[in-house]
Amino acid sequence: MEEKEKPRLSRLTAIITQLQSKRIVTATYLAAKHNVSVRTIYRDIRTLEKSGIPIITEEGKGFSIMEGYHLPPVLFSEEEANALITMEQLARTNKDQSLTENVYSALEKIKAILRYSQKGNADLLAQRIYFGTGQKVEKYSNNLMQIQAALINFQVLEIDYCSSEKKRTKRTIEPFAIYSINGNFLLIAFCRLRNDFRVFRIDFIEKLVPFNETFIPHNMTMQQFFEEYIQK
Repeated sequence: MEEKEKPRLSRLTAIITQLQSKRIVTATYLAAKHNVSVRTIYRDIRTLEKSGIPIITEEGKGFSIMEGYHLPPVLFSEEEANALITMEQLARTNKDQSLTENVYSALEKIKAILRYSQKGNADLLAQRIYFGTGQKVEKYSNNLMQIQAALINFQVLEIDYCSSEKKRTKRTIEPFAIYSINGNFLLIAFCRLRNDFRVFRIDFIEKLVPFNETFIPHNMTMQQFFEEYIQK
């Protein structure tokens, strides 16, 4: 193989992976990701289509792979495999049981497709990497996965919330975003009781009930939220 062909082959493989990992990908995103022109990306897409990859072009939006079409798993590099193991150990330090269980389950499936030589290395690294917390990590909540599902489906939730001052209230909320600080997961949501956005510590949610009701997505970005609510 000519030396000049190697970068393109690597790029084509990466584009397939990116198309499989996102619902839709723009040419501009791919061009920036691979440091090439948009025109080059269009040529790459045509090449993949000619090779039999069922790529769908949505005018004005981007590219996607036909629903239901799956390629054999891409092999991980040693660095990528090591990063996965690091993420697995890092998951042990969070306070939400639902996150920990789902991370472990997902990584078990990913590790199943590692090359045989990588499996032994992965086991060794898992034994030799540690994130200290100074104490045993207690799991204080089991709501993160359900909140994430409500967030992406624009589903209304009712929560029983106990504040840091031990004041208990019942809130009907519209989940907006999740972020983490100092090991705590925080939920940004529109609170119908206060008629404004509020931040809730997820481990302070004592009970969570999903409603059979959806809400209109809020026309705001995370940056706008922080500029309007946090910085002020």
